[in-house]
Amino acid sequence: MMKRLLMVTHSAGFKHDYLPTATEVVKALGKRSGQFEVTATTECDLLNKDDLEKFDAVLFATTGELPISEQQKKDFIEAIKAGKAFIGVHNATDTFYKFPEYGEMIGGYFQGHPWTQEVLVKVEDRTHPSTKHLPMVFKVKEEVYTFKEWSRDRTHVLISLDNSSVDLSKGTREDNDYALCWCHTYGEARVFYTGFGHFKELWHEEWFQTHLLNGILWAMKQIE
Repeated sequence: MMKRLLMVTHSAGFKHDYLPTATEVVKALGKRSGQFEVTATTECDLLNKDDLEKFDAVLFATTGELPISEQQKKDFIEAIKAGKAFIGVHNATDTFYKFPEYGEMIGGYFQGHPWTQEVLVKVEDRTHPSTKHLPMVFKVKEEVYTFKEWSRDRTHVLISLDNSSVDLSKGTREDNDYALCWCHTYGEARVFYTGFGHFKELWHEEWFQTHLLNGILWAMKQIE
């Protein structure tokens, strides 16, 4: 049975130029895998109880306070709690600061991006489908997000920054714990977040496409 993924790319804050590329790539990944079809929108009108019921998963690549009512927020978070998969990409953590349940669901909020450069990253768990194709350490050019209201006690870190590859004095966390990708459960749902994706070029790289595709499939409980 083909799953249905709702992809929302509304920018109520900074508008990333990768979004049209991301939409094409996610649609292509769904087709290529034969596992899901994508409804992509830059609007937020499908984030309501009735429309959400038509989808198995929601993917956010969003910014700011999305223009939905308090009732829609409640419907959205209840739908995730009840088992609808959630996938967040890059700026999904730069979303809904005034909606604390969202921050709890995704795992934390964007705090800053002190490093936009080539960095080394470490794969902390190579057993997860989104990371098992990756080397233990690899280089990537990224706008590295740092997070607040985030703790590894509340999520399972898959990939983190190799701190030796950056000027740590520019960091934003006292513990210098800079995760880049994580997953956890929220109610009955699986939540997958990847901080990668700022640069358009990355969306054409095979490793990133496999990473994201398997993160989506894991969240939708299509693979373990």
